[in-house]
Amino acid sequence: MAGGPAAVSFLTNIAKAAAGLGAAASLLSASLYTVDGGERAVIFDRFRGVLPETVTEGTHFLVPWLQKPYIFDIRTRPHNFSSNSGTKDLQMVNLTLRLLSRPDVDHLPTIFTSLGLEYDDKVLPSIGNEVLKAVVAQFNADQLLTERPHVSALVRDALIRRAREFNIILDDVAITHLSYGIEFSQAVEKKQVAQQEAERSKFLVAKAEQERRAAIVRAEGESESARLISEATAMAGTGLIELRRIEAAKEIAAELARSPNVAYVPSGDNGRMLLGLNAAGFGR
Repeated sequence: MAGGPAAVSFLTNIAKAAAGLGAAASLLSASLYTVDGGERAVIFDRFRGVLPETVTEGTHFLVPWLQKPYIFDIRTRPHNFSSNSGTKDLQMVNLTLRLLSRPDVDHLPTIFTSLGLEYDDKVLPSIGNEVLKAVVAQFNADQLLTERPHVSALVRDALIRRAREFNIILDDVAITHLSYGIEFSQAVEKKQVAQQEAERSKFLVAKAEQERRAAIVRAEGESESARLISEATAMAGTGLIELRRIEAAKEIAAELARSPNVAYVPSGDNGRMLLGLNAAGFGR
C-alpha cells in the first residue's frame, strides 16, 4: 500500500510539469509574431499607443496582452474606379481610372493612426474622383480624345501629388476607358458621316474635272493628227495612204506566219496576196 501515495505524487508532479510546460508554450507562442515577405508591422502598446517604429520581415517578440501587432501589405496593389464628369462644353463623360498604389513604409505608423489598415479604399476613390472632375472640366469633349496623352499626364501628376499628402505612393496612373453620352456619340457619328460625304463629293468633282481635261486633250490630239494627215496627203498625194496600207498588210502577214494554226495563206482574187501585189506578175 506504500506504493499508492508515491504513484499519486508522481502523477501529480507530471501533471504540474505538463501544465507548466503548456503555460510556458502558450506564453512563448503569444510572445512571438511573424511578418511575412512583402509585409510590415505596426505595434500598438496599451500604455504608449502606436509605436513609431515599423517592424520589418521576420519573427519578433512582443509583450503579451500589452502589445498587439498590425500587419500591412506593402506590395503594389491595383485599384479601378469610374467617374462621371462634366467637360468644359457641358458634356458628360464616363472615365475609368486604374491606379497601382502602395504605402510609404517609413510612415506606416502615421497611416495606421489616421486611416487604419484600409487606407487605400478610404483615400484613393475620393481623390481620384476629385482630380478627374477637376482635370476633365478644363477640356472640351472632343479634346479628351485629341489631347488624351496631355489629359492623362495632368491626371497622373495631380493624383501623385494628392496621394503623397496621405503617405501613399502611386507607381502608375492610367485612363483605361473613356466614353461619352448617347447624345454626344450620335452627334459625333453624324459629323463623321457628313465629313465622309463631303470628301466623297470633292473626289467626284475632282474626278469629273480630270475626265473633262482628258477628253479635251484627247480631242485636241485627234484634231492635230487629222490635220497632219490631211496636210501630208495634200502634199504627197495618195502615196502615204498606200504606204500605210502596205505596212499594215506586212504586219498582218507576219502575225499569221507566226501563228501555228495557219498552214497557208490562199491567194484568192486572181492571185492577189494581202500585200496587194499581183502574183502573176512575178511569173513573167
